[in-house]
Amino acid sequence: MSESESSRPPLVFAYYVTGHGFGHATRVVEVVRHLISSGHRVHVVSAAPEFVFTTEIHSPNLFIRNVLLDIGSVQSDALTVDRRASLEKYCEIAVEPRDSILATEVEWLKSIKANLVVSDVVPIACRAAANAGIRSVCVTNFSWDFIYAEYVMAAGHHHQSIVWQIAEDYSHCEFLIRLPGHCPMPAFHDVIDIPLVVRPLHKSREEVRRELGVPDDVKLLIFNFGGQPTGWKLKEEYLPAGWLCLVCGASAKHELPPNFIGLSKDIYTPDVIAASDCMLGKIGYGTVSEALACKLPFIFVRRDYFNEEPFLRKMLEYYQGGVEMIRRDLLAGCWAPYLERAVTLKPCYDGGIDGGEVAAKILHDTAMGKKRSKLNLNGARRLQDAIILGFQLQRAPGRDLSVPEWYQVSGDESGTPLVDQTQNSSKFVEGFEILHGDHHGLIDTISFLDSLATLAKIGGHHQEREHLAAAALFNWEEDIVVARAPGRLDVMGGIADYSGSLVLLMPTREACHAAVQRNHPSKQKLWKHAEARHHSRDTPILEIVSFGSELSNRGPTFDMDLSDFMEEDGNPISYEKAYHYFSKDPSQKWAAYVAGTILVLMREMNVRFEDSISILVSSSVPEGKGVSSSASVEVATMSAIAAAHGLEISPRDVALLCQKVENYVVGAPCGVMDQMASACGEANKLLAMICQPAEILGLVEIPSHIRFWGIDSGIRHSVGGSDYGSVRIGAFIGKTMIRSLSTETNSGEGEEESSELIEYDASLDYLCNLSPHRFQSLYASKLPQVITGEEFMETYGDHGDSVTTIDRKGTYHIMAPTKHPIYENFRVQAFKALLTATPSEEQVIGLGELMYQCHDSYSACGLGSDGTDRLVRLVQKMEKLKHSKTENGTLYGAKITGGGSGGTVCVIGRSSLRSSEQILEIQRKYKEATGFMPYVFEGSSPGAGKFGYLKIRKNAAPPPST
Repeated sequence: MSESESSRPPLVFAYYVTGHGFGHATRVVEVVRHLISSGHRVHVVSAAPEFVFTTEIHSPNLFIRNVLLDIGSVQSDALTVDRRASLEKYCEIAVEPRDSILATEVEWLKSIKANLVVSDVVPIACRAAANAGIRSVCVTNFSWDFIYAEYVMAAGHHHQSIVWQIAEDYSHCEFLIRLPGHCPMPAFHDVIDIPLVVRPLHKSREEVRRELGVPDDVKLLIFNFGGQPTGWKLKEEYLPAGWLCLVCGASAKHELPPNFIGLSKDIYTPDVIAASDCMLGKIGYGTVSEALACKLPFIFVRRDYFNEEPFLRKMLEYYQGGVEMIRRDLLAGCWAPYLERAVTLKPCYDGGIDGGEVAAKILHDTAMGKKRSKLNLNGARRLQDAIILGFQLQRAPGRDLSVPEWYQVSGDESGTPLVDQTQNSSKFVEGFEILHGDHHGLIDTISFLDSLATLAKIGGHHQEREHLAAAALFNWEEDIVVARAPGRLDVMGGIADYSGSLVLLMPTREACHAAVQRNHPSKQKLWKHAEARHHSRDTPILEIVSFGSELSNRGPTFDMDLSDFMEEDGNPISYEKAYHYFSKDPSQKWAAYVAGTILVLMREMNVRFEDSISILVSSSVPEGKGVSSSASVEVATMSAIAAAHGLEISPRDVALLCQKVENYVVGAPCGVMDQMASACGEANKLLAMICQPAEILGLVEIPSHIRFWGIDSGIRHSVGGSDYGSVRIGAFIGKTMIRSLSTETNSGEGEEESSELIEYDASLDYLCNLSPHRFQSLYASKLPQVITGEEFMETYGDHGDSVTTIDRKGTYHIMAPTKHPIYENFRVQAFKALLTATPSEEQVIGLGELMYQCHDSYSACGLGSDGTDRLVRLVQKMEKLKHSKTENGTLYGAKITGGGSGGTVCVIGRSSLRSSEQILEIQRKYKEATGFMPYVFEGSSPGAGKFGYLKIRKNAAPPPST
């Protein structure tokens, strides 16, 4: 401080620390230490143990106030986050008592005469500061609105107000001091980036090892899961010879093997990290920053559902400091191959590590009255529509991103594909000869084959881990089978599929490719960690690589013994066992969509797999957009596996088998329309299908004057989300009640034909077989609006749906979910008839009106969203725009698609340049309002059945010139 500053009274800082883990508290210690060393007073508000602060800071100017104002993430163990419990606990801690918290905090802030409020990263602290008339600043690498946005997908969209409230609280913060490895945080108006905040070392490597009694020639592994008790039983054989493991957070009651040493809770972790040769733990800011600062290799195990992790992982891997361990290998003790790999790394972080000092200086200047010019990003308003739920780490088709830009899903300005999907067919592509099939001139298929050729050339030399794994996946001299399956645009029908409706579906241009190779187990190439686990080379092994994994926080590889799918009696395991098998590790649950196809073939077609199988999956169908990314993966994989094993399965049967994968192995209660469109669709035609369960009526030509688009709202959609499941349950409850009511309702009718109607309604198999007029006249007034699970089950027992389970404590809406499919089926029939009518303005107006009605019905079921509603309103505004009174409009209707609750909006319009201009204008206006540039789905491509399959072989000679 200058002489003039030293004569002033000390500044008073109120520093709020989130209740999530120790990582926030330990980095706060470093900032607070510098503030106090400058003569200031700091009041820390935290639920973290007091010793975390007082062990490092011995000063009368440090005041600890033990208060819990947020909960962070509720964890059932060191790696597992309970998303629903996290939101419910946050409601209990911070939402329900919000008014009293604000009143208490405002009074307290005034009582201590705080000059500045600092938050890491407690939302309500920013609002309390604003109410008290005190400036506030946040110091963090993530914010809770971003983290909780993912949790809403599991807990239900009725929790989305929590996310909005958190974002609104953050918007009262004056600016953000942003740490490296940060994730998107749009609620903040202004940002200052600082170096890593790292605690200083107190002792040398030699001193620490001497105190621990560890010789220099012994390798040290520090087992660090952030102070969270793991409860895992550690065994001596987990470590190779010549290694010792230091266990952080070990309980005194926890018996450790002789080569494991428990560390006391008051040990200074940074010193121990610096004295080690490698760290094994979960990714968090504290572990990553200290590993980078010490240039220590870090073997990490993914946590599920924590969106901070991909950004920290990218930073760790960018500086060549990370090795990922599969959770299964962690628990099984297969550590040796990872340790061998880790000690060969040479971490190269060369950035600053004085972030604590830098942050303290910024906070000091701010408290002294220094102002910053705001960037005026209007953060809170950007989050006021449900785009907040679209915090997704998407990759643009054909391009991998290191750290995605905020809300950016496409490399071009408009978000529409810029490439022509037609090229001349050929039996040759660079590096491969096509032995069977044809790439049909599809540019994405040619690009996928080119990527395989690149992998075959690079062998094992590539920067991306998923490419490294893929390069080592195949025997490149052997045949490889490739299949392709598109996503789908739900034009009409949507969620009415599970009630037996007619649906109209268009395959998208975007598709998934699956490459499959079978090998005798003795010839199967194994990754090092897989080789260490699979001791016998006579057992068939399944190995899978998923491209794009780094951008959706899932593990890029998966491997298993195919014998895991078999019971001791030689029969395949049950679907229930398979579901639990893949649910053990959420970061690898994605593999259920791929590996599940093998189990379904085993159970449903009695197929037995004696060879090992290698699968590479690469999809340009964006996840969470409501365009059936999961169905395209299942259908492409099933088709490729069937072709590789000589199985002749019709496209319709492939779709039905893939539905079983999603319903029973993945556990998502979807209907069959997604898989049917992906397997049986054709380019530029609508697949017409009655979902009872899967009767294809045929293909409907899209009239030349009509075009369909899909516009992504940016709000993540999930068939497995609670809202979709609740609406589905409501529809099946409604059907059960109608069947029961039918006898009572019709008992007074004396006409002879009434007995046939009574019998028909009493045995109603699909809601869509009930006509709208009969539903309205006989049953609508007798169905309850809502019913509890307990009430329904006591009266009716089962609801007749094998893929959903009624929660006895839950409350279900009945009227809207029951009414929707009955009327939707009628709307789809009318839509199909209108498509074949004589072209006219009235025709397209009628088609558009039917789509608007469908959209409103989704909303009545509770499956709408602010983002999709905004897009539909933009279409309506465009529909009214005319250059002259005599000119017809070009856009006519829009509706939410698929399972609803976000995802993509389908738009109908005239096939004209003016329509394309209006779609681009809608993109622009949506981005202005939300900060998100929506991706546009335009065009179509053949389904998996029409595409067939390719069998390719590496071509030593260049293709002949033409």
